[in-house]
Amino acid sequence: MNYTVTQMSRLAGVSARTLRYYDKIGLLKPEFINESGYRMYGPKQVDLLQQILFYRELRFSLKEISKMLHVPSFSLIGALTEQHQKLIAEQKRLDLLIATVEKALAAQKGELIMSDQEKFEGFKKQMLDQNEKQYGKEIHEKYGDHIVNQSNDQFAQMSKEDYEATVAIQNELIQNLKQALKLNDPASEPAQKAADLHRQWLFYFWPEGTYTKEAHAGLAQMYVDDSRFTHYYEDHVAEGAAKMLRDAVRIYTSK
Repeated sequence: MNYTVTQMSRLAGVSARTLRYYDKIGLLKPEFINESGYRMYGPKQVDLLQQILFYRELRFSLKEISKMLHVPSFSLIGALTEQHQKLIAEQKRLDLLIATVEKALAAQKGELIMSDQEKFEGFKKQMLDQNEKQYGKEIHEKYGDHIVNQSNDQFAQMSKEDYEATVAIQNELIQNLKQALKLNDPASEPAQKAADLHRQWLFYFWPEGTYTKEAHAGLAQMYVDDSRFTHYYEDHVAEGAAKMLRDAVRIYTSK
């Protein structure tokens, strides 16, 4: 049986716009175009769309899916193995969040007393997972698995008071960076204060004994080299913030 875009859309539960986009990028071409100019999909395309939606559900990108379907050398087993690991990690994260919410509900009902550590467990785990997803590859390559794992463990065990202290330091750092940008001087007092606050902030996350001036300057350089870090500082401070912090840390660590 053949289907028009509208019929295929209803059958699969995806929008007609999505089907047209898949056609445009070459991911799912119709079997033929009929005399009236309508895209027509046959049994082969139905099966192919089922595969695409399966992979999308597993959170593969369209680019990855295209490789799976159209590049013979692509390793489907390797891709599925990696995605399986990600899904298990996501399941653990959700289980921890659910457990945190359940404990919070029980605490509100007076059924148990929830420690400050327990209140933040799920959220800290979520932050770690997000950071690992966004920056994990670069951080592991730069500092090594052992240091990164130690840092993650340190953050996971951080007390409520220490966590609040890191937030306060970060807010003060941002304010000093804003002042330094207005002065356009990385050697200015606000810029050097920002560099010192950045060092203080690192001590909450880096394992004891791992801080060095070279590592501090190297991290600040990565904020400029990696656009994701650059955008973070530009979003939270202003344009040029990452470079200002990099230059301020260079001066700070050269003393």
